[in-house]
Amino acid sequence: MQSAFEAYGAVDSAKVIMDQFSGKSKGFGFVEMPNDDEAKNAIRALNDSDLDGNTIVVKEAEPRENRNSGGNRGGGGGGNYNRNRY
Repeated sequence: MQSAFEAYGAVDSAKVIMDQFSGKSKGFGFVEMPNDDEAKNAIRALNDSDLDGNTIVVKEAEPRENRNSGGNRGGGGGGNYNRNRY
């Protein structure tokens, strides 16, 4: 995954989220890119593209409090949203 994004610029980190019990991918991940223009180019180019035989959806991450969660579960969101996450 990281190499696909590096074709568009510098990548600080790339992580696929794994299920802690099964060890399998949950089907999503996060890529952090320090340059907004490069990140936006990567989003445009990679959204709905094929990566390792799977069509991927690439979009800018939203802080937990801005996502439609389907109900108020309380608790905190946390996370460092000062960085660009895609």
